Amino acid sequence: MSCHKNQLADNQAQVKVARVVSGQSLEVLGMAEQPNLISQVRLIGVDAPDLRQRPWGEAAKEQLEDLTGNTEQPIILEFDVEAKDKIGRTLAYVWKDKVLLNEELVKQGNALFVERSPNHKYNQRLERAQQWARLMGQGIWNPEKPMRLTPAEFRRQNL
Repeated sequence: MSCHKNQLADNQAQVKVARVVSGQSLEVLGMAEQPNLISQVRLIGVDAPDLRQRPWGEAAKEQLEDLTGNTEQPIILEFDVEAKDKIGRTLAYVWKDKVLLNEELVKQGNALFVERSPNHKYNQRLERAQQWARLMGQGIWNPEKPMRLTPAEFRRQNL
């Protein structure tokens, strides 16, 4: 384990998923020196539907649960310029088996790509994933049943 940790870049951490909170946030173990401390992680560049935005919120959460999969298997958090948000959550790109989960959520139409300055590292990939999802009518882009409000608009209206 410790030798594997050394292979990670300085801007990465290997953690275990404790719980998927929503389509854009996780609780993880192993961020700090205390392995049992739970840390909140918010996926960079992704705005997933609110859980009350049915059926999209649940779909996004379920996809993130599927992507993180077996909680025994670690995931890799990769940090960008800004590592924490205003409320102290860790901001990260989440990798599992060389798959960028942030990108997968957008590509399957379960989340919107939202640029969050100064964290721009994978903006192009996320933007392309969103273009693909729109083109294919995936998830929130489904022409039969499109999501009418962005997650941000929904939250503003449903405080």
